[in-house]
Amino acid sequence: MRSILATGLLGLSLSVSGLANAEPVKIGVITTLSGGGSGLGIDMRDAFTLAIDRSGNEDVELVIEDDAQKPEMAVQIANKMIQSDNVDLMTGIIWSNLAMAVVPSVTAQDVIYLSPNAGPSALAGERCHPNYFNVAYQNDNFHEAMGQYANEDYKNTFILAPNYPAGKDSLTGFKRFYEGELAGEIYTQVGQTDYAAEIAQIRSSGADSVFFFLPGGMGISFMKQYAQSGLDIPVMGPAFSFSQDVLPAVGEAALGVKNSATWSKDLDNEANKAFVEAFTEEYGRLPSVYAAQSWDTANLILSALEKASPDDKEAFRAALKEADFDSVRGEFAFNTNNHPIQNVYIREVVEEDGELTNKVVATAFEDHEDAFAQDCSM
Repeated sequence: MRSILATGLLGLSLSVSGLANAEPVKIGVITTLSGGGSGLGIDMRDAFTLAIDRSGNEDVELVIEDDAQKPEMAVQIANKMIQSDNVDLMTGIIWSNLAMAVVPSVTAQDVIYLSPNAGPSALAGERCHPNYFNVAYQNDNFHEAMGQYANEDYKNTFILAPNYPAGKDSLTGFKRFYEGELAGEIYTQVGQTDYAAEIAQIRSSGADSVFFFLPGGMGISFMKQYAQSGLDIPVMGPAFSFSQDVLPAVGEAALGVKNSATWSKDLDNEANKAFVEAFTEEYGRLPSVYAAQSWDTANLILSALEKASPDDKEAFRAALKEADFDSVRGEFAFNTNNHPIQNVYIREVVEEDGELTNKVVATAFEDHEDAFAQDCSM
């Protein structure tokens, strides 16, 4: 990897610019590198920096800072990056409440923002913006797929998610396609670690299944406590609840669980095989869905830089919109609201060579479009 230079308690700068170019393209990366959600941000950062490094592009400089999962801190960092660091592009945010705090301000300052994860419904619909591209998904998508999957086997599902924009989008998405009854619906606290009360409600609800969206440490805590409770009601969720970054901590309780994603390490395309090999070789661990989305975000930017400069906003936006890169997801295109049109898969947690991971077992949606593109006026 190229040199990494610390720039303060909250930030670091990765220079890949080369001395010959006095004015590299600067990309500001704000992500979560500390606290309970740090595993997600670390995967995002690691994949993004690796993609830039492997590209050989010597005219890109990354300025990376830790938002500590705090919206007010993320806003301050974003303003500093724009006004002092003079970044050309921005990316990196994992959490939707931080995206809602940062993205509208960034795009209003005529800076292009590319999301490698968070996809709140508001930014896909009425508050869409030409300077905002989501390279991951719209928040509802994974959950819509699980709602459709649940119809095959379940009639009375208990659903729960954290009380923040992505959590609300999650349950809305699940209910959009689920045709059965709800045994219960709960919004938990962001960062919650004790789920005894929720598990007690599930036990007494008469549910035949549980759908939950609890990313990062929240999902680890819930699954461990759920397993310890002795409940045998089947669980399911989006990839975030069973992503590669959390599976080692969840352990055998995750085996056999179905979850939804637009990516899996076993997708059979050359770009994905190269990505999984490069990431595993560099970091000694399998990549997560966060890493895959971040890798695609970096390669999308690199493809656009071959055609236009970020200084020419109209030309650069057009180059991004073409999505002329080899996605690890295979087919990838942007909809009218700058959100992906893509397949969504059902995965199953399995054990391979002594390690928990996911494999694709079905395709839930082909060329799926989000429900909010029709509300976008672009």
